[in-house]
Amino acid sequence: MDKAMKIVVLGGGLSTERHVSLVSATSVCKALRSLGYKAVFIDMYLGLENYDGKLEDVFNIPDGLCPKAEIAHSEPNLDEVKALRKFKSKSKLGKNVLEACSLADCVFLGLHGVDGEDGKIQAALDLLGVPYTGSGHLGSALAMEKDFAKAVMSNYGIATPPYTDCAPCVVKTVDGGSSIGTYICRTESELKNALNDVKKYNSRYIIEKLISGIEITVPMLGGKALTPIEIVPPNKIKGFDYVSKYQSGSEAAQEICPARISKEQENMIRSLAEKVNESLGIKVVSRTDFIIDSDGKAWCLEVNTLPGMTPNSLIPRSAKLEGLDYPHLCEKILELSIN
Repeated sequence: MDKAMKIVVLGGGLSTERHVSLVSATSVCKALRSLGYKAVFIDMYLGLENYDGKLEDVFNIPDGLCPKAEIAHSEPNLDEVKALRKFKSKSKLGKNVLEACSLADCVFLGLHGVDGEDGKIQAALDLLGVPYTGSGHLGSALAMEKDFAKAVMSNYGIATPPYTDCAPCVVKTVDGGSSIGTYICRTESELKNALNDVKKYNSRYIIEKLISGIEITVPMLGGKALTPIEIVPPNKIKGFDYVSKYQSGSEAAQEICPARISKEQENMIRSLAEKVNESLGIKVVSRTDFIIDSDGKAWCLEVNTLPGMTPNSLIPRSAKLEGLDYPHLCEKILELSIN
């Protein structure tokens, strides 16, 4: 790989997963810069409104414009984010975002959630003719829209929880992530509350059957499944929610890598993950979530096309077991995206 490459690492944006994205993108930018690449962090929503230099010089800034970022205990207040913006526009793209991307050799997508993981920014970069990491606009859109993704998986014979009105059940937005807008309901009252609350995030949602069992996530890199990871929520009633995903201590979920499953189950889940990603047209990097029930059957919940990329995220942890450290994982994703 040419270390003189100019790379825009896009993060932030205006999604409920903004905090996670900022940490992912900042971590990636610092890792690529440690390997010698000319990487610069740009917030997709705020853009370069605080940068006064020449646009073509932005890749030479010593700190790569990397901000301090951490994952807060709760989801971001997007109204407060909007108030921070000097560039008053209805556009989801901040000042000079596309202009900077057009000067880059590649855009590393450190975005999560709406407008980052749903094919929109991918389509914009396609029109610019700029390479970017991860899957294309169609695969990203299919995977993000859970109802469409489940239809495709069912068509390929991949077991996925039925999404009909049932109890106990899970209510989730069709395009959510980081467990925001996801509710486990075991009573009629909980279901009623979930249906009222979910509309804060999207008027479109699905109700799927709650499958109990072992939660397994399978990182994917270059079309191949990596070491599966077992997720053990601290609270079986609440499940793997936003707090347990991103906070430490007693509130955090256990992430056991490698997963405590048999070799036969591991081979099955790896093969299924590869089949799911192929059916949806997902390429380069992703993370596929499953439940293995008491009968040993694996149910696919969803695919994350831009999974968390902090150094402690699930993809880097699995890759490390297979001999790929964090900076070189970021480099590998670049290589797979460009070639």
